[in-house]
Amino acid sequence: MPVSASMPVLLNISTSTSDAGLLLVLAVLLPFVGMMCGVLCGARHAQRVAQLALLLGLAIALACGVVLLKTNAALVYVLGGWVPPLGVALRADGLSVAMLLATAVVVCAVGVYGGADFGARRGESLQRAGFSFWLLLLAIWGALNLVLVSADLFTLYVALELLTFAAVPLVCLDGRGETLRAALRYLLFALLGSMLYLLGAVLLYGAYGTLDIALLAAVAEPGLLVGVAAALMTVGLLAKTALFPLHIWLPPAHAGAPAAASALLSALVIKGSWFLVVRLWFDVLPAVVTFSASQLLGALGAAAIVFGNLMALRQARLKLLIAYSTVSQIGYLFLLFPLAFSALSGHIENGLALTGGILQAISHATAKAAMFMAAGLISAALGHDRIADFAGVARALPVTVMAFALGGITLIGLPPSGGFLAKWLLLSAAVSSGQWWWALVLLVGGLLTSAYLFVVLAQALRAPLVPLLLCAPVARSRELTVLVLALCSALLGLVAFAEVDLTQIGRQVAMLEGAS
Repeated sequence: MPVSASMPVLLNISTSTSDAGLLLVLAVLLPFVGMMCGVLCGARHAQRVAQLALLLGLAIALACGVVLLKTNAALVYVLGGWVPPLGVALRADGLSVAMLLATAVVVCAVGVYGGADFGARRGESLQRAGFSFWLLLLAIWGALNLVLVSADLFTLYVALELLTFAAVPLVCLDGRGETLRAALRYLLFALLGSMLYLLGAVLLYGAYGTLDIALLAAVAEPGLLVGVAAALMTVGLLAKTALFPLHIWLPPAHAGAPAAASALLSALVIKGSWFLVVRLWFDVLPAVVTFSASQLLGALGAAAIVFGNLMALRQARLKLLIAYSTVSQIGYLFLLFPLAFSALSGHIENGLALTGGILQAISHATAKAAMFMAAGLISAALGHDRIADFAGVARALPVTVMAFALGGITLIGLPPSGGFLAKWLLLSAAVSSGQWWWALVLLVGGLLTSAYLFVVLAQALRAPLVPLLLCAPVARSRELTVLVLALCSALLGLVAFAEVDLTQIGRQVAMLEGAS
C-alpha cells in the first residue's frame, strides 16, 4: 500500500538488536523466572526469592535508563533474529524506560511494605495469602514490563491478559464475599475490554498484514475500517483503565483489597492499559486520530475528574475516598490527547502534552501507592478507616500522616511535586494550542482535590476528646517506606532542571516528503 506524503513515521526504529537490547529480555523474564522459582521453592522460600528478584529487577530498570541516556536511542531486541513482520521485536524508547523505572520503584516499595502483612515468621512457611501475594506481585511486574516494551499489538494483547489474570486474584486475596464480587466485576470488565481490543487488532491485521507498531504507522491510512478498529481498541482499553463512565468496577475492587494490593492496582495496573492507548494513538495511528475523537476522549477525562472528586468528597472511609480519587486522577491522563492534537498538521503529535501526561502517570503512581499504604497503616493502627474518627492520628502516626499529605500535594499539583510540573506542562499545552477550556478543567480539578484532602487532614490534626488508643503498633520500616515513596512524588518536579527530557528520547517523528 502506498505511503501518504503527510503521514508521520518513526525515524528511529531499528530493524536489528541494539547493543544493550538484552536488557529488555531480562526486564521481562526476570519477574516470571522469579515467580516460577518461588513456586518450585515452596512457601518457605518464596518471599526470599521474590525479594531477590525485586532487587535485580530494579537494577535492570536503572541500567535501561543509563543506556538510554548514554546512547540517546531506543533499546531494541529482535527475538530470534527474525525481523518484523515475520518476527517479534521488543523496543523501549524514553516513554517505556521512564515507566519501567517508575514501575520498578513502586513494586519494590510495595514489596518492602507487604513483608509485614504477607511475610513469614522466622522458621515458618508462608500462609496461602502470603504465598499468593509474592507470586502475583512478580507476575504483575513481568506483565507490566512486557506491556511497556512490546512492539506489536498482539504481544501487547498477551501482556494485557497476563496483567489481568495476575491482578484479579489480588483483589480477593482475603477471600471475603465482598471482595470476591468486586473481583468478578473487575474480571468481566477486563475480559470485555480484551475482546474489543483483540477484535480491533484483527481488523488491522486483515487490512495490512502486520501488527508491528512501526510498520503499521508507516502504512495505516484514514478510512472506515481503520477508524472502526481504532474505536474498538480504544473503548476496550478504556474499560480496563476504568475511565468514566466505565469506572464502576474500580472503587470496590481497589478499596476492598489489602493495602499493598490496592497500592499496586491503583498505581500501576491501570497504567498498563492507559499506556497502550498512548501507544495506539501516538505511535500506531497518529494520522488517523481526528480532532473530534481527541476532544471526546478529553471530555471523558474531564467528566472523570469532576465525578471522581465529588464522589471522593462524599466518602466516609479513607480507602474508598482514595479509590474515587483514582477515578478522578485517571481523567488527567486523558487530557493529554486533545492537548497533543495539532490543528496545523491535523494529527496528534509529541510535545509538552505527551511529556506532561507521562509525568502525571508517574507522579500519580508514586503518590497513590504511598497514600494507599498510608491508609493501610492507619487502618491497622486504629482498627478502622472511618475519617470522622481520625482525631489524634497525626500525633500518634506523624510520619504516616506526613506521607499521606505529601501524596496529596502531588495530586493537587503544588510545587515542587511531579504533579505540579505535569499540570504545568498540560496547562502550557492548553494555552499554546488555544484550548482554554482544558486549562479550566485542570484548575477546577485541583480545587476539588484540595477539598477532600483538607477534610482528611483536618480530622487527623484535630485533638481527640479522649486519648487515642492504637490497636496495633506500626513498624517504623513500613512508615519510612511510605514516606520515601511519597517524597519521590513530592520532589519529582525537580526533573524540570534535568538537561535531557528522558520521555522524548527515541521518539523523533517527521513527515515523509514525496514518499510513494
